[in-house]
Amino acid sequence: MSFETPFDRTSAVAWSRAVVAVPETVFLDTETTGLGPSAEIVDVAVITVNGEVLVDALVRPGCRIPNEATRIHGIRDEDVATAPTWPEILELLSPVLSDRPVVVYNAGFDRTMVRQCCDRVGALFPRASWHCAMKAYAAYREERGRTGSRWHKLPAAAASFGLAPGGHRALADAEVCRRIVWAMAETDW
Repeated sequence: MSFETPFDRTSAVAWSRAVVAVPETVFLDTETTGLGPSAEIVDVAVITVNGEVLVDALVRPGCRIPNEATRIHGIRDEDVATAPTWPEILELLSPVLSDRPVVVYNAGFDRTMVRQCCDRVGALFPRASWHCAMKAYAAYREERGRTGSRWHKLPAAAASFGLAPGGHRALADAEVCRRIVWAMAETDW
């Protein structure tokens, strides 16, 4: 299932209404060991359009969690020492992502992280339709930057609707993303 990429406030509201109207839509967030090609997921959450938690799990990476990453999300090596590995998490994750619309605040990053983790262990990447709430929110705000719509960090987008920030944990950030999309959907034209 695919939705048109929004390009202005009107299309962003229409996009968000279409997203929340599909019961199969899920919202995903991850926390990682870093940003680059060797980064791994250490926290993943998936919730439904109505807020039901489908996955909320720490993940034991194959590397140590750098202090810089821990300072952002608070997850330490000790926290994931007995957590499931990516192949174990993927057994839970694949059925809840496959053939569904997956909405993420900064979908490009999280999609890349899921793909990297799958590639690292030789697993199939779940077939899903990925959608970026950050780009939709940028269109909703109609603020222009040098190269197009100005992107906003998740806490700033949340604050614009009077929502508390997620705090860099996967479940809380997925929930904030869901609430932002609902808030855009409830906007009067």
